[in-house]
Amino acid sequence: MRKSLSLSSEGSLPPLDDDVDSVCSDELLGSQSRRWLADLLSGDMPPESADVNTVGRDGLFVDYHFPLGELEMQANVKWKRPKELCASPQFIVNGATRLDVRQGKLNDCWFLSAIASLSVHRSLLEKVVPLGQSFQDGYNGCFAFRFWQYGEWEEVRIDDLLPTQDNNLIYLSSPDRQEFWSSLLEKAYAKLKGGYRALDMGFPHEAMVDMTGGVAEVLSVSSLPRDLPAFLRHLLARGALINCANCQGPLEKRNEFGIMFRHAYSLTALETVKTAHGTQDLVRILNPWGNTEWEGPWSDMKGPEWDTVSVEEQKRLDRVRREDGEFWMSVSDFRQNFELMEVCHLTETLGEPGSSVLPWSCIKHHGNWVPSITAGGPAQGGSFWQNPQFYFILSEVDSNTADSRKTCSFVLALMQKHQRRRGINLAIALHIYPAHPQGTYLSPEDLRVLRPVLYSPQYSSRREVVLRGSLPPGRYIIIPSTAERNQQGAFLLRVLTEQGNAATPAHKPAPEDVTEHSLSHQAALPSPKSIVQLFKKHCNKKGFCKPVHLHSLLTEAIQGGVLAGSEKYLALEHCKSMVVLMDGQGIAQLNWPEFQSLWDKIRRWTDIFLVFDKNKTQHLEYQEVTPALKAAGIMVDDLIMQLVGLRYTEPDMTISYPGFLYLLMKLESMIHKFQAYDMAGMGAVTVSFRQWLHMTMYN
Repeated sequence: MRKSLSLSSEGSLPPLDDDVDSVCSDELLGSQSRRWLADLLSGDMPPESADVNTVGRDGLFVDYHFPLGELEMQANVKWKRPKELCASPQFIVNGATRLDVRQGKLNDCWFLSAIASLSVHRSLLEKVVPLGQSFQDGYNGCFAFRFWQYGEWEEVRIDDLLPTQDNNLIYLSSPDRQEFWSSLLEKAYAKLKGGYRALDMGFPHEAMVDMTGGVAEVLSVSSLPRDLPAFLRHLLARGALINCANCQGPLEKRNEFGIMFRHAYSLTALETVKTAHGTQDLVRILNPWGNTEWEGPWSDMKGPEWDTVSVEEQKRLDRVRREDGEFWMSVSDFRQNFELMEVCHLTETLGEPGSSVLPWSCIKHHGNWVPSITAGGPAQGGSFWQNPQFYFILSEVDSNTADSRKTCSFVLALMQKHQRRRGINLAIALHIYPAHPQGTYLSPEDLRVLRPVLYSPQYSSRREVVLRGSLPPGRYIIIPSTAERNQQGAFLLRVLTEQGNAATPAHKPAPEDVTEHSLSHQAALPSPKSIVQLFKKHCNKKGFCKPVHLHSLLTEAIQGGVLAGSEKYLALEHCKSMVVLMDGQGIAQLNWPEFQSLWDKIRRWTDIFLVFDKNKTQHLEYQEVTPALKAAGIMVDDLIMQLVGLRYTEPDMTISYPGFLYLLMKLESMIHKFQAYDMAGMGAVTVSFRQWLHMTMYN
């Protein structure tokens, strides 16, 4: 086994006694991976090997920093490329379909069911799985996939080294041994989440959101409308992706009809079938395991009901008489055998000519709860008015409703950002109030007399809470909040309306209308429009911001606000660290989306700095640092604070504004790196010698 460095949140670094020959056993690796390890140990790595991703001696792409878990590091696991597993590997064989998914040794059926649902919609699948990739023309060992993350599509590049045992893939595979798109997609998603072990158990609706940019609802099957076929038809007509599960028994044990408990299935179609005795509504279900099917009425193998259906009708339904994981069942049996249904509403057009799918129109709002500023806590508390407020208008009524009342349908979705990586699960909720007749903001006095017209039934710690409803045309205020006051966190609010309905972005109140604290970053930093111009002014011709560019940009940004003068404490070394800690490509420069993420942090941390700079000296006193860090969601002990005093303070033991940004950037990034490797949540991580050097040297 490879020797490695074990780091604990409480322990220290063990002595390093590895010699080159003991770093890794040949039993761990396939021939390709042995080559890149040899390149590394022999010192033959090309100059760009300092980057996260690089190229081995054989010219094939290698992602050296894909997080390894315990299973992949076992002695009998070898990492091999598809070309080492079969003579003629293919990225996709005869189109990517819902049947190309077979579960491996991970409990990630939640993710696989989302893939199966996604594959029904070609244009959505191609957004996640870009076509034109192959093992032939232009092959270099690198494959790219895209996932939706907090309002943006993020590209994830991986190599095609896959873990195997006895020449068989140990994780997701396709029934066709020459097809690898689904295996590589699983690896890319694992990289996004922090490693294969991060996929062990999860929620299908989270995976569906990450692969569609949609909004997911969790529904109880028992509470669904009586006319369930019409309800399902409406969802599928909008392109919704639907997963279902029965949680009433032990994990992945079967009920008397073969349905597995606590196991994610995909609902991919609803059809009205003609039989010799009339019509029957059936739903098509897929088990991502690829076997273990429904054994009740209409089952593939044992269902005599199919004898009453003509061959032509069976052909129309693509009915196959084999245990491939896909089966049909009646709607009534679906009600009896499934407890939960997870629905992902699409928010982007499918883009296919002649498509009848009509997804929702969507407006996005990014925001933050900042302690003592915009983290007012629950609706029952006296500080609720301090929470962010969003103004929207419902003006166009639903056109297809059977109800005589004129109402506007909508879905609100509140997502807490980076919740899993931070290890913090805030309990969050949404409330909707009528807007003030003369304004777009509700004061404390307004909220004392107004009652919400719609609200979340309870505060929930899920990644995203969803509120669906319909209201008369009018002007409304949305207030997202946390269950406790002064909890720090970032969020994304999405407002989904029927096509053509006029929803508008929030109108922020003037600072003097809110609170003296809310001068904060608005008074200290340029406006969002101005910062776009500053980025364009200071970035290079290719649109990238290097450390020297960031230094010039931040210097100019600080000079124009209430923190003017602080720029003299801004060092190029601060900017180098900020760039490399935000840089997702290992190239020591930031593109616009990466800079936007950095700027979002700077605005939030500026709010905190101004609140805790009690004497307005543009410095934090040493005793003010701990509560300021706590307001940013970072808890540190006395030893860490002693190190902060030694490393990050000025000679007078204060921390300047730029130094505070630098300190928070460093702390947050190193905490996130630790959590990414601590996939089991045990408070300890294991990293290789090279990973340790990369983490400590490139920051």
